[in-house]
Amino acid sequence: MARLLDEAGHHVVMADSLRWPISAVSKACTAYVRLPAANGPLQAYAAAVRKALRVHDIDLVIPTCEEVFHLVRAWAQADMPARLYAPEFDLLAAAHNKYAFVQLAASLGLNVPQTWQLTGASDIAALTTPLDALVFKPVWSRFATRVLVRPSSVSIRPSAEDPWVAQHFVAGQEVCAYALAYDGRLVACAAYAPIYRAGTGAGIAFAPDHDPAVADFVRRFVEGTGWHGQLSFDFIRQHDGKIVAIECNPRATSGIHFFTSADDFASGLLSGQGCHPDIAYPLAVKLALALYGPLQNPRGIWRDTKHLQDVIAWPGDPRPFRRQILATLEMAAVALRHRIGLTTATTHDIAWDGDQSP
Repeated sequence: MARLLDEAGHHVVMADSLRWPISAVSKACTAYVRLPAANGPLQAYAAAVRKALRVHDIDLVIPTCEEVFHLVRAWAQADMPARLYAPEFDLLAAAHNKYAFVQLAASLGLNVPQTWQLTGASDIAALTTPLDALVFKPVWSRFATRVLVRPSSVSIRPSAEDPWVAQHFVAGQEVCAYALAYDGRLVACAAYAPIYRAGTGAGIAFAPDHDPAVADFVRRFVEGTGWHGQLSFDFIRQHDGKIVAIECNPRATSGIHFFTSADDFASGLLSGQGCHPDIAYPLAVKLALALYGPLQNPRGIWRDTKHLQDVIAWPGDPRPFRRQILATLEMAAVALRHRIGLTTATTHDIAWDGDQSP
């Protein structure tokens, strides 16, 4: 995103709580601001953001992941000297909540699987659908953490503080979508299918997908909710070709890599002009692919890697590619320090689990 905005002639300042993020060394980054953890004390985070906005004369803030929740909270509590590219808090939280999203989408007439909210053992006992026809996952989660797919038994302990959902299992091919919306209008939509994953979580290699039903779903959701900002979805394409949305991620995802026209993308994001993805071949984060790929496809991974273009590589901007090892080591240090997995470590400082409101 920084590279596209920079090529379109915009001044890009980047901010994060990490010491060695990949993007901070990009030629597209004119300055890097190190912030406190977004999910720490809100006053300290908001003060650091406000200072950065004034020092660097920033007029628009574009979240990329779950820091969006903390930024929206900061904007609600203080006068910020910049616009925020994000929807209002309640809508954002409803999209992130795996039960509330299904209810919201269903109210708009969109295709979603039958889903039950679980806040105690009695809710599990009340299920009449066989366990092996269900998927269990926490209401607040990311990267498929703790997900149980068609289990023979469950030992989860949902509560009001840690609610779960049981969702009817939908067979078919997974398809994802990344979109830009501007005041309730769909500006851009890139659909893609994961080829390789980081364990069971985020896609690390992905191929473009051109199903018009995906774009139609996203458009109807955007128009029905009045969405403004980025948002992403996970779908299942059933064997009959119908699309079913299983969850929403109100943030950027890998679909952004399928846009390379800087002026078109910048116009879409900044002023709501329509733009389209323009890459028609598979892409990958090759370092992540080298770590996780051999476990998923030991015989075919190296053949596949040769035909995938690395999203970190960019003409005339080699430093982010070289920074990957250092950034990965920093993530590993976070994982070790907090005794969590490497994937969980990537959002340790920004994750929002429904525990804070504006």
